[in-house]
Amino acid sequence: MTMKTIYFDYNATTPIGPEVLKEMLPYLKKHYGNPSSSHIIGKAAKEGVEKARQRVANLLGCEISEIIFTSGGSEANNIALKGVAEILKAKGNHIITSQIEHPAIINPCKYLERKGFNVTYLPVDQYGMVDPDDVKKTITPKTILITIMHANNEVGTIQPIADIGKIARKHGILFHSDAAQTIGKIETKVEKLKVDLLSIAGHKFYAPKGVGVLYIRKGTKLEPLIHGAGHESGRRAGTENVASIVGLGKAAKIAGKDLNKYRGQVFELREKLYHGIIDKVERLKLNGHPIKRLPNTLNLSFAGVDSEGMLAKMKNIALSTGSACHAGHKEPSKVLLAMGVEPNLALGAVRFSLGKYNTQREIDQIISILSGLINKIRRKKL
Repeated sequence: MTMKTIYFDYNATTPIGPEVLKEMLPYLKKHYGNPSSSHIIGKAAKEGVEKARQRVANLLGCEISEIIFTSGGSEANNIALKGVAEILKAKGNHIITSQIEHPAIINPCKYLERKGFNVTYLPVDQYGMVDPDDVKKTITPKTILITIMHANNEVGTIQPIADIGKIARKHGILFHSDAAQTIGKIETKVEKLKVDLLSIAGHKFYAPKGVGVLYIRKGTKLEPLIHGAGHESGRRAGTENVASIVGLGKAAKIAGKDLNKYRGQVFELREKLYHGIIDKVERLKLNGHPIKRLPNTLNLSFAGVDSEGMLAKMKNIALSTGSACHAGHKEPSKVLLAMGVEPNLALGAVRFSLGKYNTQREIDQIISILSGLINKIRRKKL
C-alpha cells in the first residue's frame, strides 16, 4: 500500500483552508464585477475587497487606509524598498538590511545598488539574530530605510523588530519588515513592532497564492512600483484580484482568532518531532535560536549526510533544504553560512516546517523513516 504524502513544508506554502475556499467561491462565480465599477455587480466585488481590508487591518492592529493589496510578498517587498528609495533619494542613498533576508529583499537591494544606492548587509549571530546595536552603529546621515525580516524562513529565528523599530524612529528612518513567515504563527501588531512598512504573503497562512499585503503607516510616502489607474488609493495600479483578496481576508480573520490554539498545537508537535529525532539520531545540530523561534519551524543539520540526496529517497515526505544546486554543484544555505555553520554541516541541513493539518501519527512516521535512513546512510560510509 502506497503511503500518503506527508507535508512538512508549510513555510514554503500552505494549502488553501476549506473555510477560505468557501468564502472565495461566490467571487469566482457570482460576484465577478470590477470593484472600480459603480453598478451593483461592481459594488458587490468592492464590498468583498473592503471587508478583507478591514480583516487584515484588525489582524495587524492598524487602520484600513494603511492596507494595500498586492500580488504577493515579493511585490510588497519591492514596492516598499524601491518606493522608499525613489521618493527619498534626494535625502539619502543608504539602506540597512541583513545577510539572511529572503531573496525578495536581497535582490531588490542588489538592484538598488546598481542604481547608486549603498546597502549595508548586517551580520547575524550563531542563532541567526541581528544585533540592534549593529543597526545603531551602521546608521549614517544618509540612511533612509532599514529592512529586517520578522522571522527567518529557514531557521525560524524571530528578530528583535520592536527594538530595531525604536532605533529607526529615534533617528527618523523608515523601517520595513518582511512578515511573510510570522502572520498567523506569532503576534504581528504593527504598533508594537514599530514598523512603517510590513509585507505579507497570503499563501503562507492558508490563503491563495498570488495575493499579498503591504502595510503602509499613515503619512509614509512611496513612489508606486506599478503605474496606471488609481487602484488601492493610487498606490498600486491594477484591477484587484477580488476572489483571492477575499480569501486572504478570511484567512486573516481565522489567523487572529486561532493564533493561540495554532501556536500551542504546532509547538507541541515540533517538540515531539525534535526530541524523537535526537533520541534516535546522533551527531546533529539545531540551527536557529533555541527559544526565540517560530513555533512550527525546526532546522537540523545531520553530520555526514547530504540532505538533498537523502530527501530524494523520501518519496512520500515533503521537506526542504536551504542548499541550492547550480549545474550539478551543490551550494550550502547562505543563511546557515552567515550563522557560522560549517559548509559540510550546512549541506546536511533539513527544514521541518509544520502546519495546522499535521498529526501525531505523521510525526511518529517521519521520526521512524528519517532516523532509519540517516543511520543507514552513515553505516554505508563506514
